[in-house]
Amino acid sequence: MSTAPTSAPTVPPAGKSNLRKVVAASMAGTVVEWYEFFVYATAAILVFPAVFFPESDPTVGTIAALGTYAVGFIARPIGGLVFGHYGDKFGRKQLLQLSIVLVGVSTFLMGALPGHAQIGVWAAVLLIVLRFVQGFAVGGEWGGAVLLVAEHAPDNRRGYWASYPQAGVPIGNLIATLVMLGLSAGLSEQAFLDWGWRIAFFASAIIVLVGWYIRTKVEDAPIFKAAVEKEEAEKASRSTVLEVVKYYPKQVLTAMGLRFCENIMYYMVVTFTISYLRQDHIGFDVEHVLLLLLVGHLSHVFVVPAVGLLSDIWGRKPVYLLGVLGTATWGFWAFPMMDTGSDVQIILAVVLGLAIQGLMYAPQPSLMSEMFPTKMRYAGVSLGYQVTAIAAGSMAPIIAVALLDRYDSTTPIAFYLAGAAVVSLVALAFAKETRGSSLTDLDDVHAAR
Repeated sequence: MSTAPTSAPTVPPAGKSNLRKVVAASMAGTVVEWYEFFVYATAAILVFPAVFFPESDPTVGTIAALGTYAVGFIARPIGGLVFGHYGDKFGRKQLLQLSIVLVGVSTFLMGALPGHAQIGVWAAVLLIVLRFVQGFAVGGEWGGAVLLVAEHAPDNRRGYWASYPQAGVPIGNLIATLVMLGLSAGLSEQAFLDWGWRIAFFASAIIVLVGWYIRTKVEDAPIFKAAVEKEEAEKASRSTVLEVVKYYPKQVLTAMGLRFCENIMYYMVVTFTISYLRQDHIGFDVEHVLLLLLVGHLSHVFVVPAVGLLSDIWGRKPVYLLGVLGTATWGFWAFPMMDTGSDVQIILAVVLGLAIQGLMYAPQPSLMSEMFPTKMRYAGVSLGYQVTAIAAGSMAPIIAVALLDRYDSTTPIAFYLAGAAVVSLVALAFAKETRGSSLTDLDDVHAAR
């Protein structure tokens, strides 16, 4: 005989001072992990073709290096599923501490790898293995970081507070760009290729320790602790990954569709642009390109929380819709602006591109966390967020490089972005507006099911 499900206890949101501490802890780790992820992204364009694939044609070498970059995206959903499964069982904090250590160790070891000249093809093999570990850890990072904040935040400001871990991504990218810019500017091109790039990877050890320490100072949200206590009292046992697919397939597919366009847009702006502005096309040197992108990353830091707040006022869907429509048009006018060679027009194209992406990126933590109940939320958001990256962000720079090489025109790339926007537009049509919704009420609905 089964008993009727009991209502989840009402859990008050965290006080503002405690909420700020939670935000700082989430952002600290996010900045660290994405610094390391984007140091790799920059090195994959500027360094790895020469160090790990020197026998290839330049275009083939770039595509091969970006292929190792894509390995991290393939690993991310695996990490998201594993971390999501255990994060829903044992808490967000413990898994976040593990993820930051894993990504730190793998990144440090990348900096110590010998190149193709020393050990031949094994250099690329080891790089791929370490990249997989790095992607696995980053895949577990996002869901835990945003949920730690989302579950502490008040219902009417969840969009704003939960967007801060998202802002940690451009901050990490900003730091990575500054480090690579400083190294490439302070060293000769040969010295940078020989050993200078390794410093950026070794530096991760210091910031990992700082991020890990900050994360030891916070606890899981009361709503999560209450859900665990309730489950233990009812002696419930289940696999969260299987359950979330069973009970919430529409929400998982919707989250994947929403993520598709945004993920492609981001890596088109921050990764492919580096290749496009280099000598092959526009003719800029490394320092010039990184300096231009630096302005875009800095603007993105402020755009993300502003859009998060806007999603609390206007709603998640209207803000997201603006981003999807902007993505559909960006390629048609941004690349011609870059082709002028004008620093002002290039900066404007990058800043506007990241602002468009921010319209989708900032509402994602609140929108996705409001789709799933507490005890399967980590698994649900990780599944919806990370799996898409395999076909979206991981492939976007590779597809763009191949299209440009084949057609010698950016128009096919613009149509590729427009097609991605159509996918997310369909997903947005199936998404529910969740602004101001209660996570406790969502748990009650699930308990009743």
